[in-house]
This record gives sequence, C-alpha cells and structure tokens, in this order.
Amino acid sequence: MRVNCRECGGKGRIGSRDEQSIDFAKLYCQCLAPTCGHTWVAHLTFDHTLSPSAQAVDRLIFDRLREMPKALQRDLFNQLGIQELR
Repeated sequence: MRVNCRECGGKGRIGSRDEQSIDFAKLYCQCLAPTCGHTWVAHLTFDHTLSPSAQAVDRLIFDRLREMPKALQRDLFNQLGIQELR
C-alpha cells in the first residue's frame, strides 16, 4: 500500500499499524523526504465485498451444523449417508 505526504506530496512510509478491529486500523505514517519529516495517522477501513470468499459458505455451513443438536445432525447425516461431525 502506498501513502503520500499531504504536506509535500512526497512518498510516505507506514511505520506501524494499530488494529482496532477486524475492519479498522490506524496507520502511523512518516514522510520519507528528508526536508519534510511530516508524521501522521491514516485510517484503513473495510468498505464492502466485491466477490465473496468460497470459504465463507463452507465455514457458515459447518458452523451451523455444529450448533445443531446431535439428534438433528444424525437425522440429516443419515439422509445424506455420511457420518456425524465431531
């Protein structure tokens, strides 16, 4: 990720990152121009998904199955002809 200094327009560097949550982080930046030396904090946030991960569907299904009572799991797996989750 590239950051630019708003004071001189030069290239900046992300020195550290403070993750506040899975969707939000503070980026501590500094200008690389020796004559500037500006430091600042930028925010990095998640906005929206363009294409969902295939893993998300699998994870959702397995999480839902694990939440089911064992009797319901057995009935469902018997219908599908597979063994129960452990």
